[in-house]
Amino acid sequence: MTVLGYPRSWSCHCLPVLILLLAIGHEPWVEGVTHYKPGDPVILYVNKVGPYHNPQETYHYYQLPVCCPEKIRHKSLSLGEVLDGDRMAESLYEIRFRENVEKRILCHMQLSSAQVEQLRQAIEELYYFEFVVDDLPIRGFVGYMEESGFLPHSHKIGLWTHLDFHLEFHGDRIIFANVSVRDVKPHSLDGLRSDELLGLTHTYSVRWSETSVEQRSDRRRGDDGGFFPRTLEIHWLSIINSMVLVFLLVGFVAVILMRVLRNDLARYNLDEETSSGGSSDDFDQGDNGWKIIHTDVFRFPPYRGLLCAVLGVGAQFLALGTGIIVMALLGMFNVHRHGAINSAAILLYALTCCVSGYVSSHFYRQIGGERWVWNIILTTSLFSVPFFLTWSVVNSVHWANGSTQALPATTILLLLTVWLLVGFPLTVIGGIFGKNNASPFDAPCRTKNIAREIPPQPWYKSTVIHMTVGGFLPFSAISVELYYIFATVWGREQYTLYGILFFVFAILLSVGACISIALTYFQLSGEDYRWWWRSVLSVGSTGLFIFLYSVFYYARRSNMSGAVQTVEFFGYSLLTGYVFFLMLGTISFFSSLKFIRYIYVNLKMD
Repeated sequence: MTVLGYPRSWSCHCLPVLILLLAIGHEPWVEGVTHYKPGDPVILYVNKVGPYHNPQETYHYYQLPVCCPEKIRHKSLSLGEVLDGDRMAESLYEIRFRENVEKRILCHMQLSSAQVEQLRQAIEELYYFEFVVDDLPIRGFVGYMEESGFLPHSHKIGLWTHLDFHLEFHGDRIIFANVSVRDVKPHSLDGLRSDELLGLTHTYSVRWSETSVEQRSDRRRGDDGGFFPRTLEIHWLSIINSMVLVFLLVGFVAVILMRVLRNDLARYNLDEETSSGGSSDDFDQGDNGWKIIHTDVFRFPPYRGLLCAVLGVGAQFLALGTGIIVMALLGMFNVHRHGAINSAAILLYALTCCVSGYVSSHFYRQIGGERWVWNIILTTSLFSVPFFLTWSVVNSVHWANGSTQALPATTILLLLTVWLLVGFPLTVIGGIFGKNNASPFDAPCRTKNIAREIPPQPWYKSTVIHMTVGGFLPFSAISVELYYIFATVWGREQYTLYGILFFVFAILLSVGACISIALTYFQLSGEDYRWWWRSVLSVGSTGLFIFLYSVFYYARRSNMSGAVQTVEFFGYSLLTGYVFFLMLGTISFFSSLKFIRYIYVNLKMD
């Protein structure tokens, strides 16, 4: 398929909007209301087509041999709409407010055999189209396919050449729009010779009806006349499963672990008082457990710059994820507004770059880091570089296949400008503030110059086992909810249960913190003081389980296929797992650090 040219008006439209966003906090998710008078023209925009089971594989509607104006006029789109793959253009449909139309001719066409074959291929791949009327999406299938019988086998393909538009209004506003082909016979595309032209006449009808519904939001969210399935209801199984797991883990940490700690502290402090007359070395030789490593437990780890960068970027995504969910809870995302979440995510990512710079530089200075400039560069590159590489591969595949998901060059330059003028400077500013406000690490125990030898560890205390346990338990807390999220991102459902999502997100962080504390205690009890990186890897491995689930979802829970959809799915699934690794690794590390400070502050030592 050939790629249509993208209008320059997109970049001209996006740039001032984005500058306005960053300057005065303009909200692109607020719905604009259009008021009509009887007889006013209502513009119907054609948008995109694509395989039903491949949501991210979309093409411009006019890439198919359909009725097309001589000069294609595109609608100015927001940044979020462009990122969502929208490419709206004016159509030949003439619709006027509250004026019914009965079988009006749209155009006459003579299709060559190559054009007929293009339509046949699209119908066999279950292509659907998307139109937009007053910001309301209208969807329907391009054609009809019927498979019947084994012997003899029947394979029929037909094209819908007549569309019935049904629009509902209240007063002077359009509330609902839908298209149907009910009681319409498809035009057969079978039995044509290679040198034969196919004559088609496309027609349409428009039917208006008044509704008592006053606002679009009063209708069921995502109601598009039943074209996409609506299966996302309140799923109590997910909630109950997560709550039970959280109560068990919190109870384990709060009761069993604290009881063990209380006994340890009482025994260690009693032994300290009874052996106060002896030497410190004699005491160490007769002791075991986590107290004996008090002179090594706060020994700074290798690759401290990379560790601080992970913590900084993880803190940024924690702030970004919380911000997105809170904005959704406050009703800032209109389901009828294309790309609202995309715009908000880009805006929040740029603004939260200061969080990553501050956290990374602050902790880096605390643990004795001196190359803070290199630390800032590493922090700002830790996510942006893998994201750019992944996006480059995905965008190249879309571009090679003519998909509308391929970003225009002007949009790419716009996003790069946002990162260079907003994201990177905020990271540097946050790093400066973090460096200047950093206080000494102030460890409860002095660290010896010579590191203590670590005794051999049993297999169940290895890094791999800790990563398996620490990753699987948080994943099991969100596994049910994860299906609905995947069905929204990679399917056709619209997720509106943001309250449950916020609850599950809080559960995930709580479970990660509890598991981290428990695994860190077991590690220290084995006289292994290398907890810094272990705490990040143990719970951060949840990202690996999420990626493995994405493989399972692709193979068993979806009908996605083709190079375009496959590359995008696995590319961004890898990034998703990486983001969860950063977020949960950060929560795990700071939980373990707080726990270790607590137990050693309450330990009596010379």
